[in-house]
Amino acid sequence: MTDILPAALRQFAAVSRQEPERVSGVRRTDEGWSVLADVVELERIPSTTSVVATYRIDVDDEGGLIGYERLRRFVRGATDS
Repeated sequence: MTDILPAALRQFAAVSRQEPERVSGVRRTDEGWSVLADVVELERIPSTTSVVATYRIDVDDEGGLIGYERLRRFVRGATDS
Protein backbone atom coordinates (compact mmCIF):
# COMPACT_ATOMS: atom_id res chain seq x y z
CA MET A 1 0.00 0.00 0.00
CA THR A 2 2.89 2.41 0.61
CA ASP A 3 3.57 2.51 -3.15
CA ILE A 4 -0.07 2.67 -4.15
CA LEU A 5 -1.05 5.73 -2.09
CA PRO A 6 1.41 8.18 -3.72
CA ALA A 7 0.54 6.75 -7.16
CA ALA A 8 -3.18 7.27 -6.52
CA LEU A 9 -2.65 10.88 -5.42
CA ARG A 10 -0.37 11.66 -8.38
CA GLN A 11 -2.85 10.27 -10.89
CA PHE A 12 -5.76 12.09 -9.28
CA ALA A 13 -3.82 15.38 -9.40
CA ALA A 14 -2.90 14.84 -13.05
CA VAL A 15 -6.47 14.09 -14.14
CA SER A 16 -8.36 16.54 -11.91
CA ARG A 17 -5.71 19.31 -11.88
CA GLN A 18 -6.20 19.57 -8.13
CA GLU A 19 -3.57 18.80 -5.48
CA PRO A 20 -4.77 16.70 -2.55
CA GLU A 21 -3.97 18.40 0.75
CA ARG A 22 -4.35 15.38 3.02
CA VAL A 23 -5.56 11.78 3.07
CA SER A 24 -8.47 11.19 5.43
CA GLY A 25 -9.05 7.49 4.76
CA VAL A 26 -7.83 4.38 2.95
CA ARG A 27 -9.53 1.00 2.63
CA ARG A 28 -9.14 -2.21 0.68
CA THR A 29 -11.84 -3.01 -1.90
CA ASP A 30 -12.54 -5.97 -4.18
CA GLU A 31 -10.99 -4.06 -7.10
CA GLY A 32 -7.99 -2.58 -5.24
CA TRP A 33 -7.96 0.44 -2.94
CA SER A 34 -10.24 3.37 -2.14
CA VAL A 35 -8.60 6.57 -0.89
CA LEU A 36 -10.36 9.59 0.64
CA ALA A 37 -8.48 12.81 -0.02
CA ASP A 38 -9.24 16.43 0.88
CA VAL A 39 -8.68 19.14 -1.72
CA VAL A 40 -8.90 22.92 -1.30
CA GLU A 41 -11.27 23.99 -4.07
CA LEU A 42 -11.56 27.67 -3.17
CA GLU A 43 -8.76 29.39 -1.24
CA ARG A 44 -9.96 32.22 0.99
CA ILE A 45 -8.53 34.52 3.65
CA PRO A 46 -8.73 33.65 6.45
CA SER A 47 -8.03 30.03 5.57
CA THR A 48 -10.78 28.83 7.93
CA THR A 49 -13.25 30.06 5.31
CA SER A 50 -11.66 28.14 2.40
CA VAL A 51 -13.89 25.61 0.63
CA VAL A 52 -12.56 22.05 0.90
CA ALA A 53 -13.87 18.92 -0.83
CA THR A 54 -13.44 15.25 0.00
CA TYR A 55 -12.86 12.98 -2.99
CA ARG A 56 -12.94 9.19 -3.18
CA ILE A 57 -10.16 7.94 -5.44
CA ASP A 58 -10.37 4.30 -6.55
CA VAL A 59 -7.26 2.50 -7.81
CA ASP A 60 -6.54 -1.09 -8.80
CA ASP A 61 -4.00 -3.37 -7.11
CA GLU A 62 -1.18 -1.92 -9.24
CA GLY A 63 -2.13 1.66 -8.37
CA GLY A 64 -3.85 2.42 -11.68
CA LEU A 65 -6.64 4.97 -11.46
CA ILE A 66 -10.10 3.42 -11.84
CA GLY A 67 -12.07 6.57 -11.07
CA TYR A 68 -12.81 9.33 -8.60
CA GLU A 69 -15.78 11.33 -7.33
CA ARG A 70 -16.40 14.28 -5.06
CA LEU A 71 -18.28 13.14 -1.97
CA ARG A 72 -18.80 16.42 -0.14
CA ARG A 73 -17.80 20.09 0.07
CA PHE A 74 -17.43 22.07 3.27
CA VAL A 75 -15.95 25.24 4.72
CA ARG A 76 -12.63 24.39 6.37
CA GLY A 77 -13.62 25.88 9.74
CA ALA A 78 -16.89 23.91 9.92
CA THR A 79 -17.14 20.74 11.96
CA ASP A 80 -19.17 17.61 11.21
CA SER A 81 -22.39 17.41 13.16
